[in-house]
Amino acid sequence: MRPTLIILALLAAPAAAAVPTYRPEPAVLEDHNSYWLDYKTDVSEAQRELRKDLKRAKKPSDRREAWAEYHREIADARHDFRKEMREKGYAVGQVFVTE
Repeated sequence: MRPTLIILALLAAPAAAAVPTYRPEPAVLEDHNSYWLDYKTDVSEAQRELRKDLKRAKKPSDRREAWAEYHREIADARHDFRKEMREKGYAVGQVFVTE
């Protein structure tokens, strides 16, 4: 080997080793995440229950109670999902849209 080729090879080796490898985080909001599936199931169950409760509601107070129960169930599902993601080390945030 020629001396310049050896020098270039020696210089390139540490540079290649210093480049950090990129490993993307697995997507949290995909179906392979069992906690996300649990959250989606809880939300769809709460929606089905709300529809049933609203159909059976005869008074405005029954409708208010159905909506209050729905909001409680959604908040509980959201809390459980956020807690699990926080425990796994994922950043969990909230977005608020205001006018």
